[in-house]
Amino acid sequence: MFNPKRLTPRVVPLVLALAMAGCVNLAPKYERPAAPVAGGFPTVEGSVSSGNPVASQAPANIAWQSFFGDARLQQLITLALANNRDLRVSILNIEQARAAYQIQRAERFPTINAAVTGQRQTTGRDQPISSLYQAGLQVSQFELDLFGRVRNLTETALAQYLATEETRKAAQISLIASVANGYLTFLADDELLALTQQTLKTREESLRLSQLRFENGVSSKLDLDQAISLVEQARTTLAQAQRLRAQDLNLLTLLIGQPIPDNLPPGLTLAKTNLPDLPAGLPSDLLANRPDIRSAEQQLIAANANIGAARANYFPRIALTGSAGSASTELSGLFKGGTFGWTFAPQAILPLFDFGARRAGVETAQAGRDIAVAQYERSIQTAFREVSDALAGQATYSEQLRAQQAVAQAEADRFNLSDLRYRSGTASYLDLLDAQHSLFTAQQQAIEANLARLQNQVTLYRVLGGGWSEPAPNANTAAR
Repeated sequence: MFNPKRLTPRVVPLVLALAMAGCVNLAPKYERPAAPVAGGFPTVEGSVSSGNPVASQAPANIAWQSFFGDARLQQLITLALANNRDLRVSILNIEQARAAYQIQRAERFPTINAAVTGQRQTTGRDQPISSLYQAGLQVSQFELDLFGRVRNLTETALAQYLATEETRKAAQISLIASVANGYLTFLADDELLALTQQTLKTREESLRLSQLRFENGVSSKLDLDQAISLVEQARTTLAQAQRLRAQDLNLLTLLIGQPIPDNLPPGLTLAKTNLPDLPAGLPSDLLANRPDIRSAEQQLIAANANIGAARANYFPRIALTGSAGSASTELSGLFKGGTFGWTFAPQAILPLFDFGARRAGVETAQAGRDIAVAQYERSIQTAFREVSDALAGQATYSEQLRAQQAVAQAEADRFNLSDLRYRSGTASYLDLLDAQHSLFTAQQQAIEANLARLQNQVTLYRVLGGGWSEPAPNANTAAR
């Protein structure tokens, strides 16, 4: 049995020196790639001011409770954040990634176990049986991370965990936008349904008058058939509107993860809903405000650290195993005085021939880093395009809505005049039917234009990183 007093002064300095040598890191120095986009977002020539109020803060700093003022929509978003299954999966992925990081981080420290072992053996048929019983603390193989292999693997696990956290934020932003867009679509289809019902009522009244005029010989069968056709067209549109409205409710039910409650607060109509214009900022702001871009960068950091871990495989791997406790050749004497013993078993493995496996490992890690760079750059380019498209919509949808509402008003005036002229006998029934059809189409397009404008603002809020921050507590809340 070794004497610990003689060996310890020699071993401890050696272990400390080797541990201090662990500052070597073979991973390339990480540098964030330059953003492969223009320095500013494009503008739409000839666009005019929408006249809507402009938010005073960057979208990423505007809590969704402040951006969406409809109390009914706010309650739906709250339910979705609590019950949506896709978001729940994202949260569970974070827990899984956090556990994986903790497991990898533990590799940097020795594992200490309490162990009781017994061994009986003989070296030949006529040889006596030898016995050895041990009890005490045991340190399993602990790798001295001289070249940063374990440290880089830990860095990889940490970056992947942080990337998962950013992915969860992106999922929340997307969920909020989906609920808002689904709710706005429901409001639009509700208005279209009411418009269709009113149009059908008007056309049925026109059909009744046409029937009377035909029976009295005042009008032809052609006028009657045209009136019947318009009524059936309105009924077709009504069935479509009823179907779309039901499908909107089904989508909202899926998004909020439960049946829609009956006690929701009253909400606004689509016509009374308004969302503020948003300042665009600079493309560089996307790097700080878009969780998907931050997630892609964390994946790049993880891939960069993997190169260091792969390079470390070229160098010796040193592991330490040891134990300290009581040892005896008899089980009954295991815990008697004078039975203290210990073992210390360092192991160094230097790879010699692996037929190119280590080189392939480094090349794989480098290719993974290049892939991560391309994905990171692509995420920036995609974000730039999404913001540019939404800004183009913000610059033009308000004018489109204004013009379409003017068209609908003009068609309403034309219908009223055509109806008066037809009743006075100075205009044909064909003119009245054409005015009816044009008015209905113009009113539908006005509702659709308003929906497109509002949904574009939701999209702009999302692509600029809005929907993650929570509202700041007020003074009364903070005082509590």
